[in-house]
Amino acid sequence: MELRSVEELMDLLHACRGARGTACAGGAPVDLHDHALQTAALLRRSRPADKELQVAGLVHVIGQLSRPGDLTGRADHAAGALRPLLGERVSLLVRLHREDRVQEPAVHRPVMDEPVMDDVLILRQADESARTAGLDAGVLEDWRTVLELVSARHARLGAVD
Repeated sequence: MELRSVEELMDLLHACRGARGTACAGGAPVDLHDHALQTAALLRRSRPADKELQVAGLVHVIGQLSRPGDLTGRADHAAGALRPLLGERVSLLVRLHREDRVQEPAVHRPVMDEPVMDDVLILRQADESARTAGLDAGVLEDWRTVLELVSARHARLGAVD
């Protein structure tokens, strides 16, 4: 699967409504749609200028929807689907946010620069916190403009390379 437009991504995120997944390892099942919105909202509050990090929080659930039983491959699958539309950074954050290697000693983990590691940990914290009943996280349509902005920025940067 490869997402080619914000509209396709919005459709996929809408399909998360009512789908159950786990917010974190061993966590209770959550509605993936609500969890995605809560994760993104928490990131918007903590890092208001970082649209790519917020978008990574919003879209990190698509692997659970497209590959519900594949715990090891779903993050890679989601990252691959998102990369053409949202770029390398969003894809990398989605791929790494569940990896245990991020917290391993440096000699055991892949080489990542410090800002990426910090962002992965921030995304992981928001992911784990985004299981609160009644948290006002807005609606998916509120994120369309941000998704379009990140997608357009990626398209512009990709055209330059």
